[in-house]
Amino acid sequence: MVSFRIFKDKVAGGVMFFLTVGALLLVVVMGIGLFIKSAPILETYSLRELLLSSNWRPLRGEFGFLPFLMGTLWVTALAIVLSFPVALLTAIFLTEYSETTVKKYVFPALDILAGIPSVIYGVWGVILIVPWISENIAPNFVEFSTGYTVLAGGIVLAVMILPLLTSLFIELFSSVPVQLREASMALGATKWQTIKKTVLRQTFPGILAALILAISRAFGETIAVLMVCGNLPQIPNSLFDSAYPLPALIANNYGEMLSLPLYEAALMFAALILFVVILLFNLVSRAVLYRIEKKFF
Repeated sequence: MVSFRIFKDKVAGGVMFFLTVGALLLVVVMGIGLFIKSAPILETYSLRELLLSSNWRPLRGEFGFLPFLMGTLWVTALAIVLSFPVALLTAIFLTEYSETTVKKYVFPALDILAGIPSVIYGVWGVILIVPWISENIAPNFVEFSTGYTVLAGGIVLAVMILPLLTSLFIELFSSVPVQLREASMALGATKWQTIKKTVLRQTFPGILAALILAISRAFGETIAVLMVCGNLPQIPNSLFDSAYPLPALIANNYGEMLSLPLYEAALMFAALILFVVILLFNLVSRAVLYRIEKKFF
């Protein structure tokens, strides 16, 4: 009987190890597949030409990805700037200040918002955000704007990732032991001082990890951004310029014009760029998190 339990334990360990290795190999296989599909354009043009050129004319064989990279960075950065403070303060209020009744209604609402398909957010952006920017915001800064701008993409994307960030922060703050809060208060600290010096300090690595997850989520968002950014292959110079993020480029063009030489390889290279950027970003962030955890704990 004992030997049978040991056998089951070994089998379970072996299965879990196999699944873990399989998950890691899946990432490797995805990267290799994208690289192979991108090989024709990488053999024709140098990496410098592809990443630093602003000319996107597939009919002439010009594939410059800089406008798409900059559009992705603009929209993602704006979304994080708008959503992070709101999510952080909302989570602090819900875990530290709010009554149980408030939590009873807010938590299900966050789950509902997180589960709404991205196309719904895109439609909401087209119906409300784009006209609002075009008619009320943009005239105060520029002569004319259609509303399909970096600002519209940033706002829609910020609303999309807000439930994710808030839920993660709530989980982090709820995991801090009550004894730490009580000890801080017993030493004479105010409520806010306890939050700042105890709760936020204790959860800082987790906050950073949640932020990284949100950035990765925002970086690869497709449909909602495609619907509100304008999709013009240009480098944005302001929040009221149109943009063309990489995910929108892939979704908008894959399946069309693939008879053009190198066009499919160019779209696969766009996917490879997204894959590599998110992978490197997560690896670097993990290293930073490790150093922070060693410093703080």
